Amino acid sequence: MSRTQAILWTLVVYQLAMVSIGAIAQRYAKDDSDYFLGGRSLGPVVAALSASASSSSVWTLIGVSGFAYGFGLAAIWLLPACVGGFALNWFVLAPALRRVAREQGAITVTELLAGPPGSERRRAVITAASLIILLSLLTYVAAQFQGAGKAFADTFDIRFEWALLLGGGIVVLYTMLGGFWAVSLTDTLQGLMMALAAVLLPIAALYKVGLAGILASLDGDGQGLWAAATNGLPAAAAIGFVLGLLGIGLGYPGQPHVVNRFMALRDERGVVVGRRISMSWAVVIYAGMIVLGWSVRVLAPDLPGREDAFLRGTELLLSPVLAGIMVAALLSAIMSTADSQLLVAASTISHDLLGDAGTKQLNPGAQLRRSRATVLAVSIGALLVALWVDETIFSSVLFAWTAMGSAFGPLLLVTVWRGRPRAWAVLTAMLAGFTLSVAAHLWPVTNGGAFERVLPFVIALAVAYAGAPRRPR
Repeated sequence: MSRTQAILWTLVVYQLAMVSIGAIAQRYAKDDSDYFLGGRSLGPVVAALSASASSSSVWTLIGVSGFAYGFGLAAIWLLPACVGGFALNWFVLAPALRRVAREQGAITVTELLAGPPGSERRRAVITAASLIILLSLLTYVAAQFQGAGKAFADTFDIRFEWALLLGGGIVVLYTMLGGFWAVSLTDTLQGLMMALAAVLLPIAALYKVGLAGILASLDGDGQGLWAAATNGLPAAAAIGFVLGLLGIGLGYPGQPHVVNRFMALRDERGVVVGRRISMSWAVVIYAGMIVLGWSVRVLAPDLPGREDAFLRGTELLLSPVLAGIMVAALLSAIMSTADSQLLVAASTISHDLLGDAGTKQLNPGAQLRRSRATVLAVSIGALLVALWVDETIFSSVLFAWTAMGSAFGPLLLVTVWRGRPRAWAVLTAMLAGFTLSVAAHLWPVTNGGAFERVLPFVIALAVAYAGAPRRPR
């Protein structure tokens, strides 16, 4: 069996499994609470793996390995950044967010920040939050679809446009069918596939290249470890470079498609067990992809693009059947984020915007039809953006990640620490975090550094804290 045939059959079986899960989960979606939050009955294993997979998109497999390939030792800062972000979510945010969301009956992050009906400026908060989520998630989902298209196009030698439609179509189908349960169950399977890739590929790479070969490539010109770890930049620029990478971790608490798993957990024990699983998963995934990128630097030093490192590594290191499984793992990374984001985008329009506008009197069947139609509409929009946006997967994902992280992360942290800030602080912190992050991204001088990923978060956090209740919750 050829490599292409092995990959094809692996993906056929895998996609059938995904659609079957969506069809089975469809029977559990009775209303918006089930469709968007699984009835708040998520167990720890599903919560941990689905949240982990959702927060670690195609950027993790393609982007992190590609960054390690292109920047060498400097990629080491991604490990504490991303694992630290997992810790911030599971140790600080998850326990209190589960409790607060249950107390308020909130189904979405937007609804939690806006407060119960009758709260001051509730409609303004919902509108602002919804626009930020939709703009960010369209960019984010488009990046996932680009990753799917690239994987299919490179593997099967077909046009990118057709590959894009093929990769995105499966995600849309099972997300529309089963909602939150379908997304959570498929994300759990996808998280396991990603972990398999992050263990198998680095082990095979280390066996072939050897630790000595990797170390030699990281400091090939004798510039020293610190210079290699800071991309050879002068002292001040090096500090900004490191802070910019570490700042990626600050984005984790502000991702609605990730933290909604905390809101859906059924009990406190789920937080404790889920935390252990998720933290272990994070270490395996990010360390594995960094090692893989470093190894491919030795095996294939002249790749046309650094984001080809993952796929090139599968070709060089594995048999055709195992290579097929790894490509399925790559598709898993794409699906596990895109499906969650599509669902959050649908809840933003269907539950937050339309529901708050006075259409909550719809019967459960009508609610579900509206929600599924919204998933389809957002998917079409994301596919169109994917055809137009001409950026690397790494940068387009991090743009949306940082923008949402600065808009919502500080507010959620302050809300669970001290209580929901007053309406003026919610609006100001949200808009300041988002606009400053976007402005820093658009300005070449500050793009990708601490001014984009750290400063907007800190300013939004200060505003949210200033507007919070004086006494802790």
